[in-house]
Amino acid sequence: MTISPAANLPLPRWAYVPGETDEANADYETLAQVTLLVPSRFQGYVPARHPALRYAMSLNDRGYFWESQEILEAVWAAAPQGGRERILLRACILIATANLRLRMQKPHAAARLFREALGELAALGSRSAGGDGFADGFPVAVLAGLIKAKLEKPLLAKADWVAFSALSRT
Repeated sequence: MTISPAANLPLPRWAYVPGETDEANADYETLAQVTLLVPSRFQGYVPARHPALRYAMSLNDRGYFWESQEILEAVWAAAPQGGRERILLRACILIATANLRLRMQKPHAAARLFREALGELAALGSRSAGGDGFADGFPVAVLAGLIKAKLEKPLLAKADWVAFSALSRT
């Protein structure tokens, strides 16, 4: 799975980290440009190549965890109710949030969030696939394996964050 940022979308000027930077200084302007790309409702499924989705995944992989979570939540809110993409998006939101907790040096909170993400991935695995959506063809088993390997460690460290781009290299 290759994740590249959506064309012509700027990266945030800095990564917001709660407790380290003032929330008023979060780069809401850049995120607003991207959320404008998200429709009020996706019809049938969330396309895997949707620019806001690709941008959010790229943000996570570049260390903009809070920003990634914000965009993923916007995409999730527009995803069809009860759809497979909604489940996968929730797992991705939990992963971005866990990554942020690792950066904040809160390994126990991160581990809890990674376990919740595993639960979502397990729920996704029990649903039938077959379409052109984000959840179709996504390497769910590889992602679950990566998270399980992280959770086998006695204590997670800042460097244990999960990059979605790592899924294409395993």
